[in-house]
Amino acid sequence: MKLADAFSMIVPAERGVGFRAFDGSSAGPSDADVTLDVRTARAVEYLASAPNQLGLARAYVAGDLEIIGDAYTAMSRLYPMPLDHLSASDKLKLAAFLGPKALKRPSPPPQERVLKGGRHSKRRDAEAIHHHYDVSNLFYSWVLGPSMAYTCAVFPDANATLEQAQVNKFDLVCRKLGLAPGMTVLDIGCGWGGMVMHAAEHYGVKAIGVTLSAQQAQWAQDAINARGLSDRAQVRFSDYRDVPETDFDAISSIGLTEHIGRENYPSYFTFAYNKLKPTGRMLNHTITRADDVEQSHYNNSFINRYVFPDGELSGPGHIMSAMNAAGFEIRHEENLREHYALTLKYWCDNLEAHWDEAVAEAGLGTARVWRLYMAASRLGFDINNIQLHQTLGVKLGANGYSGFPYRGAEIPAAF
Repeated sequence: MKLADAFSMIVPAERGVGFRAFDGSSAGPSDADVTLDVRTARAVEYLASAPNQLGLARAYVAGDLEIIGDAYTAMSRLYPMPLDHLSASDKLKLAAFLGPKALKRPSPPPQERVLKGGRHSKRRDAEAIHHHYDVSNLFYSWVLGPSMAYTCAVFPDANATLEQAQVNKFDLVCRKLGLAPGMTVLDIGCGWGGMVMHAAEHYGVKAIGVTLSAQQAQWAQDAINARGLSDRAQVRFSDYRDVPETDFDAISSIGLTEHIGRENYPSYFTFAYNKLKPTGRMLNHTITRADDVEQSHYNNSFINRYVFPDGELSGPGHIMSAMNAAGFEIRHEENLREHYALTLKYWCDNLEAHWDEAVAEAGLGTARVWRLYMAASRLGFDINNIQLHQTLGVKLGANGYSGFPYRGAEIPAAF
């Protein structure tokens, strides 16, 4: 059996994916716009020893397998791939062909990471954030664009630019939080400070952001100083659990809940609740699973080993319940799934446009991790494997007073 024979057994011809291999065999349409090129025997060993997304990722990141054409298009044609079309005889042939190769178990690429120590301890959380966010500020600027916003944008329409949509996202968060001049805001997991700067500049608040990435904190503080906002905005290199200030008017958490762990939701939301004044609001913006049927964390997934070590996703209902149990009254909730798919399309396009620079800055292996991860994430949002939810809660004042207005014509339709 040749490799192309095995590919043809697994991938139906109607998927429109080409295939070629180092053993000289090929399959699929000759004019396919996407082709898998298996370049080395080690690629087969990776695939056979971890016959799931991890094996494919190892082969791709190491450069032993190439995706010729658009990575998103390739993945959208290959996933999902039910194997119910394989007969018992087919499965036996594949096992006999691939079994010996599975025993080789080559070492993973150096970009693969397995963290040590207790999950979600301060030290391990810092290591996980360092792995993902301290790649290079320059690298991130090529992927994210001028906003340096590494979270789902909110597009007012399909023709809006990524920069317009990121500003629109920050403004939506500010409006949901009811920000006004003189208020104090804590932004937990603030990234490069986009929310902190937007709130300080456009809403006149005093804002503190915290991040576990030293590179992010330095970049953000430099940007704050350059924009003349240092009198009312700051970003600290700090664990959110070490913030000493309290009595905030509002808390934003944009893209952090994914990192803190499902078991830590109660302590996390209780922390936020206790940091707020009565009638203070919290806006939690996070990636979720579509439901809670699947487990929240997979040790051997590509995302866990290469992208977000210890990342954990729950269904939106679980997160809302955790906020509610911590004392928050839930006032608004929405799913922005399609917006994240479009955001990721822009990021994928940015990476391709700056591919040579990205490789020179971060290395080929890291650039390949990002190409695969962002294309796969875009597909996940498109097909509703993952979602993006904003949940707004309030810490009620005396006698159940929320501080929320009635919904008159002045309340924006988007909120």
